[in-house]
Amino acid sequence: MRAPTVAPATDLAPRVFSREVSDFGVPNGREEEWRFAPVRKLAAFFEPADWGTVGLSGKHEACVEFVPITDPRLSQSWMPTDRPSAIARARATHAVLITIANEAIHTSPILVNLANSGSSNYLHVEVHAGAFSKAQVVLMHDTSSDVSGSMLAIVGDQADLTMLSVIDAEAAVTQHLHWFTEVGRDANFLGLSITLGGGVIRFVPTVTYSAPGGKAQMFGAFLLTGDQFQEHRILVDHTQPHCTSNVIYKGALSGEGAHSVWIGDVLVRREAVGIETYELNRNLLLTDGPRADSVPNLELETGDVVGAGHASATGRFDDEQLFYLQSRGIPEPIARQLVVRGFFVDVLNKIDDAELSSSLMRRIESKLGIEDHE
Repeated sequence: MRAPTVAPATDLAPRVFSREVSDFGVPNGREEEWRFAPVRKLAAFFEPADWGTVGLSGKHEACVEFVPITDPRLSQSWMPTDRPSAIARARATHAVLITIANEAIHTSPILVNLANSGSSNYLHVEVHAGAFSKAQVVLMHDTSSDVSGSMLAIVGDQADLTMLSVIDAEAAVTQHLHWFTEVGRDANFLGLSITLGGGVIRFVPTVTYSAPGGKAQMFGAFLLTGDQFQEHRILVDHTQPHCTSNVIYKGALSGEGAHSVWIGDVLVRREAVGIETYELNRNLLLTDGPRADSVPNLELETGDVVGAGHASATGRFDDEQLFYLQSRGIPEPIARQLVVRGFFVDVLNKIDDAELSSSLMRRIESKLGIEDHE
C-alpha cells in the first residue's frame, strides 16, 4: 500500500498536490481551473503516453546539465497540481538542471536553448539559485512540437534571480507548462514570460515563499494573432510574513478568433502579516473579433497587510493616440509601432540585456505586421 501523497487543502480554493496521476481526474471543462481552456485540444496531455523528453541544444555553460529524472539534486518537495503536470513528471526520463552556486555572481545571462526530441514531449526544468547568488537565466523554448511539463525556480536566501521564458510558437503548436517558484528569506525573484502565438498555450506560474522577506515580481507579455488561444493562470501564495509580490501581464490580440485568458489569483494566508501585493492585467485589442477574459482574484485571510490590490482592463487600439502622433507629422505605420512599443515597454524594459529586449520587440512587431522604421 503506497503512502499518501496528497496534501490536505488549507485554503478556500483547495488544490491537490500529488505526483500520483490517479489522484487527478480527467478534466472535462466544468472545473473552475479548466472552465476557459479548450480541453478537447488538450486531451492528449490528460493521458500518459510514450513521448520524448525535452533536452538541450548547442553549447551551454557548465552550470547547465541534462540529468536523469532520478538525480537526487532535483527537488523532492515540489508536487504537481494538475493531471498534465503529474503525467509529465512521471513520464519524463531526464531534466534540465541549472545550478547557481552559493555566492556566485553571473554578469552575463545564462542562455538555455531547449530542444524537443519528438513530435510530442515532456519537459522538466529546474533552476537552483544558491544563497547570496545573482544570475539571469533565459529559457528559449523549442516550439517545433507539442510540450507538456514544468519549470521550477528555487531561490535561496538573499539570492537574486531573474528568469526569462520565451515561447515563440506557430499555430500548429500546443503547449501546457507549469512554472513553480519558491522564494527564500530576503531573496529577490523576477520572472519574465514572453509568449508569442501558439495554437494552444496554457501557462500556469505559481509563486510561494519559504521564509520571510522575499520579493517576487512576475511580468508577462503575450501576443495572439488569428485563431489562437492562450491562458495565463497565475497564483501567488503568500505563506510568510513581510513578503512582497508584483504581477504585471500585458497582451495584444489581433484577428478573428484570437482568445486570451488571464487569471490572477493572490492568496494571503493568516500568518502572512505585513505583506504587500499588487497585480495588473492589460489587454490591447488591435482589431475587431478577438476576445480577452481577465479575472483578478484576491483572497485575504488576514487584514494585517501593508497593501493589497489589483486592476484589469481590456480596450481597443487607442485612435486618439494615433491621431495625436499623426497630427505631429508621424506616418500611421510608425505611429502604430510607437503605440505598441509603449504598451509593452514596462515589461520588456525589465530585461537587462538590451539586445535581447530589442530582439523580442522586433518579433512582436513582425507578428503584428508592423514594419521596423528605425
